[in-house]
Amino acid sequence: MIAILKKELNAFFSTPIGYMVIGAFLVLNGLFLWVFDGEFNILNTGFADLNGFFYLAPWIFIFLIPAITMRMFSDEYSLGTIEILKTKPLGDWQIILGKYVASLVLIVAAILPTSIYVYSIGILGNPAFNFDLGSLIGSYLGLLFLASTYAAIGLFSSILSSNQIIAFIIAVGLSLFLYAGFDAMDTLFGNLEYTIHKIGMKAHFNSIARGVIDTRDLVYFLSISFFFLALTKFKLGSE
Repeated sequence: MIAILKKELNAFFSTPIGYMVIGAFLVLNGLFLWVFDGEFNILNTGFADLNGFFYLAPWIFIFLIPAITMRMFSDEYSLGTIEILKTKPLGDWQIILGKYVASLVLIVAAILPTSIYVYSIGILGNPAFNFDLGSLIGSYLGLLFLASTYAAIGLFSSILSSNQIIAFIIAVGLSLFLYAGFDAMDTLFGNLEYTIHKIGMKAHFNSIARGVIDTRDLVYFLSISFFFLALTKFKLGSE
């Protein structure tokens, strides 16, 4: 697993891919939060909080995380290296988890610099640093769990096709549906509206972001991640 992890991290940071993903995440959030006029601009709203960031970040990750994961298995199949990889003394889970953890490292690397936003709203507040720390920690934790689920979806999508673009489109479609699809459809099901709403990832992310860490929300994200990783294992094992 460590060998796969190092291989993937080297692929990220020895090429512009990793830097472009991190840069795109920070630039897009920075523009919407501090430069562009609108409802997300912290300076315009008059409130020193990061609600805008935690609204935008899940949507930006829907596109950026598939860009990270789309090549992980697609490249192995298109280059014919998957057979070489499977002949090495590595189990399927070691291969999958090595690639999965590498994507998580890149995601954390993208999120960490946003700590400057926390410091910024702290000094902008009156009195200074007068923000809800519990809600802030919950929002970051929810974002990490959400991003890790996107990564599992992206990894599964990557193993479905040797074409990176197709893998990217599948990952974006699945992530978009699971994040916002159920939220959009809940009104169509009458008495089942609440149940359908709770199936989607957005409801569980919003729940954690309120600062109350409910184990049901954590189990939900872990279950979805494991489900897609298990599908990846099944597909890899059937080759």
